[in-house]
Amino acid sequence: MSGTDYKFEGWLGFDKSSAHGNMQWGEFEPKPWEETDIDIKIECCGVCGSDIHTLRSGWGPTNYPCCVGHEIVGTVVRAGSKVEGGIKVGDRVGVGAQSDACRNRTDKHCKICADGNYNYCRVRHVGTYNGVYMNGGKSYGGYATYSRVPSFFAVKIPESMPSSHAAPMLCAGVTTYAPLKFHGVGPGKRVGVIGLGGLGHFGVMWAKALGAEEVVVISRSSSKKADAMAMGATGFIATGEDPEWLNKNRSSLDVILCTASSADMPFNDYLFLLDLDGVFIQVGAPDDDLPRIKQMALIFNRIKLTGSLIGSPDDIREMFQLAVDKKVQPWISEIPMKEANKAILDFEDGKPRYRFVLKNEDYTPVQA
Repeated sequence: MSGTDYKFEGWLGFDKSSAHGNMQWGEFEPKPWEETDIDIKIECCGVCGSDIHTLRSGWGPTNYPCCVGHEIVGTVVRAGSKVEGGIKVGDRVGVGAQSDACRNRTDKHCKICADGNYNYCRVRHVGTYNGVYMNGGKSYGGYATYSRVPSFFAVKIPESMPSSHAAPMLCAGVTTYAPLKFHGVGPGKRVGVIGLGGLGHFGVMWAKALGAEEVVVISRSSSKKADAMAMGATGFIATGEDPEWLNKNRSSLDVILCTASSADMPFNDYLFLLDLDGVFIQVGAPDDDLPRIKQMALIFNRIKLTGSLIGSPDDIREMFQLAVDKKVQPWISEIPMKEANKAILDFEDGKPRYRFVLKNEDYTPVQA
């Protein structure tokens, strides 16, 4: 199908039921080849909440069949004559949640891409799966043997970083790193992280690596408190165990990173944890709407309420360097790719501590 001597095969979702562990292994047709493309032999791929949202059409209708997975790490086995970023056959690279943008290759001028903010492109933002490329090809993700993507959105993996550590950084990692860096987290800042899951555990480690004065985890129970402290947290608020949690911690934080995806979380109470000119960053994306926002916390503390979407290739490179410099290592469990259906069920049951990474057991590196 692909015009190569290897097959593009993966776990395919054919309808909403695929999110219940009903993906089927099969062959798929990658995007039509362009000389700016690379083919990647996949070593591993992280499991992300976005995968399950997409399989069940939670964020809108999915274009089935769909192969999810956008935390891809592997070796380049084919590189076009016009590849970007100095990538060549044999390089170990990663691809995150975005695999293309307009980059001003249409008749519409895109200031966002001109400024390097490709992850916010409004003209043609192509997801690594369930998207459509500019040449009409469909994007397929990393629960697979091979992936074909535009080289611009592939990032070289630092030599000292294990592939299974790099994979979850490509979405969960940069989704939390980019807004913390953008909003000035560093020495003197007091940071709160709501939710200690795959995103939240990265939030804690990035805040610490960036030099935050305080890093406080906010969760419903204290069941993960020991883990949070081991990750670098300096404080922990269990909202379901202390009825006085808000009064004790009012106006105590400068930045809050909210990774929670619950429509019934105490959103307005969270806002009162911020001090004057505090910033509340929402990165968790539930299928349903967020709770109704009350205005008083915003008005009386001049709070900035904002969000953030993944990160650019440069954000990923910068994040990787910080991880190497500060020895940031995600908490992961490696799972055979053949057990992907079980992995997404366990993910939905909240079992990851704190990120699952699917590994192709028969993977062997490709030499240049």
